[in-house]
Amino acid sequence: MLKLVKLTEEYRPQLCGMMDEWTASGEKIIPWAIRKCDCHDFPAYLDSLEVRESDGIHVPDSTFFCLDTDRNIFVGAVNIRHCLNERLLFSGGHIGDGIRPGERGKGYGTKMIALALEECDRLGIREVLMCCDKDNPSSARTIVKNGGVLENEVTAGGTVIQRYWIKR
Repeated sequence: MLKLVKLTEEYRPQLCGMMDEWTASGEKIIPWAIRKCDCHDFPAYLDSLEVRESDGIHVPDSTFFCLDTDRNIFVGAVNIRHCLNERLLFSGGHIGDGIRPGERGKGYGTKMIALALEECDRLGIREVLMCCDKDNPSSARTIVKNGGVLENEVTAGGTVIQRYWIKR
């Protein structure tokens, strides 16, 4: 059973387990919101997770961790942007998501996005933009399974990004 949770002290071991595994893998940790601060400095990490006001670069957002309640581990995380600025509209989208390396290929991404879309509903976001690198077909599949319709492809920083809209 999966559920999205806000990070609290209770989940510190689950966070550190996930982040240590991800760091050891050498892979880029996604979404950016969960890698912008060292998780071992827990108070600073907790404070860094959410943007509360637009600052010209960042928009208000909410970060959730995907808890597998049966095993009591974090399998991934999502960051939901409450609105889009020009950069996010071009190649970022409303939801940034990632599944920890050891938990990929098990269907967690599809379910986690479905749970994130429920959070979008609560925030009043009825048209959700999700983007992924074209060379990440697994991510594209999870978006399509959740109703994503490819609008177009754009190039950002030399990377081809696919832009999908999900209407709620």
